[in-house]
Amino acid sequence: MGDINLCGRIIITMEIHAVTGLHIGGSSVGLEIGGLDKAVIRNPLNNEPYIPGSSLRGKMRSQLEKKLGLKQNNHIGQVTIHTCKKRDEYNTNGGCPVCHIFGVPGEVEATGPTLLVVRDVALTRESAAALDKLKSDLPFAELKTEVAIDRVTSAATPRTIERVPAGAVFGPAELVFSIYAQADFARLKYVLEALQLVEDDYLGGSGSRGSGKVKFANIHVSARNAQDYATLQLFENGKAFESVQALAQKFDVLNKWAQDVIKTG
Repeated sequence: MGDINLCGRIIITMEIHAVTGLHIGGSSVGLEIGGLDKAVIRNPLNNEPYIPGSSLRGKMRSQLEKKLGLKQNNHIGQVTIHTCKKRDEYNTNGGCPVCHIFGVPGEVEATGPTLLVVRDVALTRESAAALDKLKSDLPFAELKTEVAIDRVTSAATPRTIERVPAGAVFGPAELVFSIYAQADFARLKYVLEALQLVEDDYLGGSGSRGSGKVKFANIHVSARNAQDYATLQLFENGKAFESVQALAQKFDVLNKWAQDVIKTG
């Protein structure tokens, strides 16, 4: 793979708004409330639901793979994803954006530094306080009962899932995008595209049944140059963008600013 030279990092922070109820599954061990089938994942220290970075990152990756029509060729447990397995495939036509951004397993021939880190996202303090006041079935959450109907006998089989209610806000979410080479600047556009794709799809489970619609808001961009890493520079003086679309519309300006801040030469 050769030498790896970190030139700098671009940091995107934002809020994640649950437009509809959000279910990202955790363990149901020990939960007996009304026959709960699917619990949300919670922080064991404060019992609050959170969004794992792996869930958002995985959804971003899968949406980009579908949008780009990439071959699903790597089995990970019960899941199949795209992975460039040969170095020429990894680097063809400027490089596979998915494998460069999200990484590939270390054992395959095609390998390089993963560009994108996605952090876990807690509820905002304001949202946690508001949900705590609801005194609902479970702390910071609601119970949603769904019913499967037998098409022949009309027999009903109910199941109950736990969701974070619509209106909850998580944040600040943090995406860290590393720049190792000049080509990486253009790849940032795929990150914004992936976020837009997630907004139009869903996050977590039961998306086809109404859960998981999210909106990214209050978005800020900053950057650090490896030569002066202690200095954080703010895009457009720390301006908050109300949506991913608003930021994406200024990508050319963002790209130029990032290249002025982070030197790859």
